[in-house]
Amino acid sequence: MPDSTTVHDCERIVTKYDLLKQFPSSVRELFERRVLEETPKSDDPAFVRARWWPILSNKTAVEQASQAAERAGFTVRVDNSCDDWDYDRAAAYLLGRIRDLQSQSSPICLISGGEVTVKVENGGVGGRNQQFVLACAEQIAGKKITVLSAGTDGIDGNSSAAGAVADGTTLDRGNARGLSARASLEKFDAYRYFSALGDAIEIGPTGNNLRDLRILLAY
Repeated sequence: MPDSTTVHDCERIVTKYDLLKQFPSSVRELFERRVLEETPKSDDPAFVRARWWPILSNKTAVEQASQAAERAGFTVRVDNSCDDWDYDRAAAYLLGRIRDLQSQSSPICLISGGEVTVKVENGGVGGRNQQFVLACAEQIAGKKITVLSAGTDGIDGNSSAAGAVADGTTLDRGNARGLSARASLEKFDAYRYFSALGDAIEIGPTGNNLRDLRILLAY
């Protein structure tokens, strides 16, 4: 497929976010020597007879999850508006939505496709999905709400999990094991927290990547 972005775009982003020093030397050298190769554009001869169609997409994953939830007796709503939001902002927004929906119908299932963002720091192990779920866990303690977030590729961040699941009992179960949800959140160490509880979703690489699914259930 043709690429609409350019080497200049790449160099501009690297400069804007001061990324060069974070790259391994082999990659950094390509930028320093300015030898990045331009990708083929839409007018490249290679694409004169090329055709392509998407076989699967995030929409497919959302639709399949919606149908499964309906078969399980849930009223289903889909809200993809927090795509590319910071995990904390997305957690607050979707929890607000599920509470509003809960007051109108029960049981209710809220499905959200796309991806949230997080920067794992402080030596933590995890990723955007587990960080999102852990942020939700603090806010749903004692409530009849369950939250799942996972990547369809089977891998979340720098962990071996695809994501995690939490409900109203998560915080109490963590406390009983001497685990601090707040400390794990601040250390970006959600994987170790959920793994210790048996609530990390570990399925291995799936061979597909249809982005992420967030599923919130309220009873």
